[in-house]
Amino acid sequence: MDRPPLHTIAVVGLGTMGTGIADILTRSGREVIGIDTNEAAARQAVAALESTTARAVERERMTQSERRDVLARFRTFTGIEAAADADLVIEVVPEDYDTKCQVFAALDTLVRPETILATGTNALSVTRLAADSDRPERVLGLHFFNPAPAMRLVEVVSSVLTSPRAVAAVTALAEELGKDPIAVGDRPGFVADGLLFGYLNQAAAMYESRYASREDIDSAMRLGCGLPMGPLALLDLIGVDTARTVLEALHAQSHDRLHAPAPVLRQLADAGLTGRKAGRGFYTYAAPGSAEVVPDARTPDPAASGAAGRPVAAVGVVGSGTMAGGIAEVFAKAGFPTVLAARGEAKAKTAKERVGASLDRAVNKGRMTSGERDTAMALITPAGSLDALAGADLVVEAVAEDLDVKRALFRRLDQVCKRGAVLATTTSSLPVVACARATSRPADVIGMHFFNPAPAMKLVEVVTTVLTGEEAQATVRAVCAQVRKHPVDCGDRAGFIVNALLFPYLNNAVKMVEEHYASLDDIDAAMKLGGGYPMGPFELLDVVGLDVSLAIERVLHEEFRDPGLAPAPLLEHLVSAGCLGRKTGRGFREYARR
Repeated sequence: MDRPPLHTIAVVGLGTMGTGIADILTRSGREVIGIDTNEAAARQAVAALESTTARAVERERMTQSERRDVLARFRTFTGIEAAADADLVIEVVPEDYDTKCQVFAALDTLVRPETILATGTNALSVTRLAADSDRPERVLGLHFFNPAPAMRLVEVVSSVLTSPRAVAAVTALAEELGKDPIAVGDRPGFVADGLLFGYLNQAAAMYESRYASREDIDSAMRLGCGLPMGPLALLDLIGVDTARTVLEALHAQSHDRLHAPAPVLRQLADAGLTGRKAGRGFYTYAAPGSAEVVPDARTPDPAASGAAGRPVAAVGVVGSGTMAGGIAEVFAKAGFPTVLAARGEAKAKTAKERVGASLDRAVNKGRMTSGERDTAMALITPAGSLDALAGADLVVEAVAEDLDVKRALFRRLDQVCKRGAVLATTTSSLPVVACARATSRPADVIGMHFFNPAPAMKLVEVVTTVLTGEEAQATVRAVCAQVRKHPVDCGDRAGFIVNALLFPYLNNAVKMVEEHYASLDDIDAAMKLGGGYPMGPFELLDVVGLDVSLAIERVLHEEFRDPGLAPAPLLEHLVSAGCLGRKTGRGFREYARR
């Protein structure tokens, strides 16, 4: 069998990332030289490889003979001299420029002229490291994602000095390892972390401002966006100190306030509360290095929930669109008699028919019985007048996202609905308090922001204004539990939790394309493969609608007055051209018309 290119690879730094990279390389048939000045770290890396390969044998993914070969290919040393014969050296030492420079300076005196030197940095300048090397053309970035054995994305980072042959060699290696490499230029954070860390930083600032609890912020992003982890839990996993280093590098280049590290990151890092590795960060863990979250003083106490809610026996939903029908379906399936009120009997009946079609699909997929479908449909009463809402205990409106329209509706609901009824708006971007002040009972008005499609999405943002009463909030939270939704509490400001964190990230992705740093496809791939996002930013923008996205961006910019939140010009140009996404057949990409 021919010796593969880059056969002998040295990994300098045997922390979590270095150990993971060594694991992948040894399994691929490479000879791996693990180097760490800390003997305990080297021993731990060997133990980790022994453990993962033992599990692979137990699961019949590897034979005992193959395991012995893998373990024999991994040797550890405490001195950098062991890298002398390597074809490729990957350094993954701490994110400190001086430390990395010392490693590269030592390697310059040891390795062969053709040996490729790769840095695993995600924050520091590859170009600067290359320029300080004796042979800058062989220096590049090779950015794996944690955990390295599981995450498919690898960013191959070139400086203006990097040889194309070196790039081709490590790209081929990444592909042979079963990874998905993308080629990127040298800028802090590259693609994935350049987008990810701005979002994480905003989440930290949101928590620091006490706008929402850590649990609600994390739940909102998991349930509202389908992310594998909430941002604060992810910061704990990455390391609060590491995140702060990356953000400092991003801010030094961009001068964007969105990248200026939230003060809470410095406070936690200075206190040694760096996340999972320390046993405490935003959350508290069972032990240093443990993933098990344990209660602490900031853990919500269910027994201290405050006021009791009012009984809700009947519900009203206002609107005839997709969201209104979806909300009516949610309530009917939970057993609530539901009036579906629209502008005219015909619109109301059509809206109910769409609910019936949705329930039919659920029956066909085995998610409910035909009897359950009939029961739910019988609970929905279509009405062509708001007068039919007179007996409702909770009314949820899902009409056009226009403040004048909503104000007029709430004035009418104030006249029609009985005293004590809770009046809720599903707005995702307008001030709830403006709806409340259109009534004579602002304490009973609240935001109840469902996510589309309402029957499938588990999240509801419960938005209280400065005028909302505790009873109204408790009522809505109790109803959420009855309809099997997860409520998160937040205040009445633009974007609430999810949109306030999601849309600046989407906007920054558009800016990245405007700057010709990376392609749509590479950015989407980076966020799906490197961040675990269910959709890339441009896929999501086209699904949401570019006009809707632009409207939310404008609201966020107007509310927070942060230059970094100004909508990307490319987004504005596409909307002006009528390219609104999938619904028009063209947005960032083109789609086949149905």
